[in-house]
Amino acid sequence: MIYTWPSPAKINLFLYVTGRRLDGYHYIQTLFQFLNYSDTLKIIPNKTGKIKLFTKKKSLINIQNTIINAAELLKEKALLYKKIKSYNLGAKIFLNKIIPIGSGLGGGSSNAATTLVVLNKLWNTQFTLKELALFGLEIGADVPFFIMGKTSIGEGIGEILYPIRQEEKWYLIVYPNIRILTKNIFSSPYLIVKSPKKSIKTLLKSDFRNDFENILKRQFITIKKLIVTLSTYAPSRITGTGSCVFSEFNNKKDAEKVFSLLPKNMRGFITKSVNISPLHSIVYKRKDMFF
Repeated sequence: MIYTWPSPAKINLFLYVTGRRLDGYHYIQTLFQFLNYSDTLKIIPNKTGKIKLFTKKKSLINIQNTIINAAELLKEKALLYKKIKSYNLGAKIFLNKIIPIGSGLGGGSSNAATTLVVLNKLWNTQFTLKELALFGLEIGADVPFFIMGKTSIGEGIGEILYPIRQEEKWYLIVYPNIRILTKNIFSSPYLIVKSPKKSIKTLLKSDFRNDFENILKRQFITIKKLIVTLSTYAPSRITGTGSCVFSEFNNKKDAEKVFSLLPKNMRGFITKSVNISPLHSIVYKRKDMFF
């Protein structure tokens, strides 16, 4: 039995804000792209009824942690819909965190999704992926994408997904050591909701951009300088609401060359995009988009 599972990062190849809801959430159009770069979760189920999280970063262990929230949520839904006794649903979860927090790479949402998908399997609660995605939406708007496991156009608040196949590229991801809270950027007075909603065909033919980039460049001079520097070598943008900047390459060698030109203290990594979540490649043995 496999007990260690990937919890992959993502980037937003584009991100447009198309409207604002009465409850404060924003309507978006985005292209979620999986990366072959992951936190890992070692999950050992038991019948103690208790969820325990272990990690070297002690600051991550609190009641707001998405892993704990996801496990407790699945337990609650299993009790409600499957009539499974809660004392049978316990687990020890060991998190190895390498995705930077507040980076726009979706680490927290991915951790929640991996927890839901894997515990659904290990606990034999037998919820469908669509049901898990609906549960995951209670934790975060990006969680359904990570649960469904396919590179996708996201609409609504990000939960309406249209799977697509993207050419897999190499990416240099640079983290400027700035932690950004998504809610703070969405509430920025400089966020102008003006991007028109477009068809998927039009979106994919248009130049990609991120509506939050100008806000972040205005607020963080380090991010502005990083984008300017990287853009001299390759197409470079913010992912999500920041703070990571990614540069796109056709091969690994070019990405490595640009990375070598950056200051030695600059934190980053090189990875390839994938159309199927690394988690799904293991759990469901999926290698193709069309299933």
